[in-house]
Amino acid sequence: MIKAVLFDLDGTLADTAPDLGAALNKLLAEEGRPEQPYTAIRPIASHGARGLIGLGFGVTPQDDAFAELRVRFLAHYEAAPHQGTVLFEGVAELIQAIADRGLAWGIVTNKPGKYTELLMPHLPLPVAPGVVVSGDTVGVPKPDPKPMLHAAAGLGIAPEHCVYVGDAERDIEAGRKVGMTTVLANYGYIADTDTPLAWGADLQIEHPLELLAHLPG
Repeated sequence: MIKAVLFDLDGTLADTAPDLGAALNKLLAEEGRPEQPYTAIRPIASHGARGLIGLGFGVTPQDDAFAELRVRFLAHYEAAPHQGTVLFEGVAELIQAIADRGLAWGIVTNKPGKYTELLMPHLPLPVAPGVVVSGDTVGVPKPDPKPMLHAAAGLGIAPEHCVYVGDAERDIEAGRKVGMTTVLANYGYIADTDTPLAWGADLQIEHPLELLAHLPG
């Protein structure tokens, strides 16, 4: 019996790519490099600083230049984390319907807590989440199962009674590890090179409100 719904944040509840992309393009401008178009930024926005810096500069966390670029990227993002960010269409109605059905809900994101806390007050959610777990809340991010278990415990609901909705492979992997029903948000940040059919999600949805057909009540 499903008693709670947990969501990823970036690319599942909120379209944060415009602000993440703006931070990247500010950094690129500082380095005299051409801006990246939104069409290139959106598919990898869920991968955060690592993915976006890789897109803009062709470097990985193993490269010497990465750490300094990451600090500057995050500074730009911290200065404007909610100017262009919006909830995906249907998310507010979905959250209200979840609450109306007597189900709990929460967030499990890999976004560092500092930036989650900056963003959350600006999202027009009709009902506050019962738990918010960020990428550094328990010391390890998804796909490690610890954030998922922490969220379920925070709601007082066993993992097997939770649904987890996300748009990345690590979301589905983390949910599966703890026995949650996993739902792939196909409307999220999925690249053409991704292989979502291989991720093993229990369900796939093309729009947030499609989730309601799979929830009790």
